[in-house]
Amino acid sequence: MKPGDSLMKHYLQFKDLRAEEYAYLFERARIIKQRFKNYEKYQPLTDRTLAMIFEKASTRTRVSFEAGMYQMGGSVVHLTTGDSQLGRAEPVEDSARVISRMCDLVMIRTYEQAKLVAFAAHSRVPVINGLTNEYHPCQILADILTFIEHRGSMQGKVVAWVGDGNNMANTWLQAAEILGFTVHVSTPGGYEVDPQVAGITGTGCYKVFKDPMAACRGADLVTTDVWTSMGYEAENEARQKAFADWCVDAEMMAVAKPDALFMHCLPAHRGEEVSAEVIDGPQSVVWDEAENRLHAQKALMEYLLLGRIG
Repeated sequence: MKPGDSLMKHYLQFKDLRAEEYAYLFERARIIKQRFKNYEKYQPLTDRTLAMIFEKASTRTRVSFEAGMYQMGGSVVHLTTGDSQLGRAEPVEDSARVISRMCDLVMIRTYEQAKLVAFAAHSRVPVINGLTNEYHPCQILADILTFIEHRGSMQGKVVAWVGDGNNMANTWLQAAEILGFTVHVSTPGGYEVDPQVAGITGTGCYKVFKDPMAACRGADLVTTDVWTSMGYEAENEARQKAFADWCVDAEMMAVAKPDALFMHCLPAHRGEEVSAEVIDGPQSVVWDEAENRLHAQKALMEYLLLGRIG
């Protein structure tokens, strides 16, 4: 490993890595993706095992991590709530002690960030946040990789976040603080981003707008998420009413920069948080974004297990 790299790292939130580490990861992801597109065999993780623990259901997270580990020569153990009972049948700490003796890497998709932190504190191997209520770092890793592919560096750029002040919004703020761009945040009243939960040190990386149209004005990227995230289904009716004016439509994209991109972490509900015209339109890069979960996470797993290559 290079100087400054610890012997073992966890990836529990975006701010766990430094700007220079991200520059390395995005370059590795580019190389790994190119090899994949060229059908070049690349298996640096042969004989390594990834344990995937899902307490929240998943499509993209499971496929991207599982396919990625197999493509890199490793193997995967898939555990769900029914067969892992993380923190139910036994304490989280004990599960961590056992699983990390049998596997080389653990990815967890769960509810409370505290459970992930407790697992990592007792793990012998790197732990990756596949999503929690508070953060979704692997998704933002893929989103930024996608922006770089289409528009270059994000430094100095403006990202408009329209919608819920959720785990995605929190992670965008962390990324902005580390990588030097600004987030324009517009949420309905009562659904604001909490800077303390977001885990940022200051307010210079974001601006708050009551009007989502104003947030989108001059943005390089407009992005959103579902109005009701997993685990908040009981609030769905109230959220439908509160978020009615926070649908990213053609008018919002029109006030962003002419070459602005649109992203959504998926699954999407056309006619709610985004219009079909936008998500299926020429500025949308959601399918590249979804695919890049695979390539970004392959680079991340390689880095956590092997350190810097070359």
